[in-house]
Amino acid sequence: MTKEEFFVDMTCEGCSGAVTRVLNKLGGVQFEIDLPNKSVVIESQHRVELLLETLLKTGKDAAYRGPK
Repeated sequence: MTKEEFFVDMTCEGCSGAVTRVLNKLGGVQFEIDLPNKSVVIESQHRVELLLETLLKTGKDAAYRGPK
């Protein structure tokens, strides 16, 4: 599995909770959320495009930062 880092414009625990919910629905992922740095590191077999699309379902701005 590869680790990919994403920027997600999270400002509170509710935001990180939304990220947790959408990633858990996707399944097959392990992830770490760094709220102060607005960073999510995801370990999975899924394509980067699918992971970014999933993060955008939170309604927050998100962008791919690169491999971790």
